[in-house]
Amino acid sequence: MAKYLEVYKCELCGNIVEVFHEGGAPLVCCHQEMVLQEEKTADTSAEKHVPYIEKIEGGFKVKIGEKQDHPMTEEHYIEWIEIIGDGKIYRQALKPGDKPEATFKIDAEKIIAREYCNIHGHWKNEN
Repeated sequence: MAKYLEVYKCELCGNIVEVFHEGGAPLVCCHQEMVLQEEKTADTSAEKHVPYIEKIEGGFKVKIGEKQDHPMTEEHYIEWIEIIGDGKIYRQALKPGDKPEATFKIDAEKIIAREYCNIHGHWKNEN
């Protein structure tokens, strides 16, 4: 059963969905079950994927790659950055050529940052 805020991908067509309401049946696309995109939390490769959360005046900046930016080419890029602040969800869509970062002008105590790389999948960090 799909759980709240899990991300799933269709391996045939590439559709990606985020769950906002849990149901009792598996998610299906192109006549097959969609694949859960597990949230990874530790980088093991040269490219950095774990979202780096920085408190700034009036909100938070989330960067993908603390010391070195994640690539943002047509072939390899961050599709979106999402922040969950005290239970509210905010998302910034990105495209190739953009900087791999997003600024969220919010006030929150607990922050969870998530991002999705078109090649390496779903990543998460919490403060």
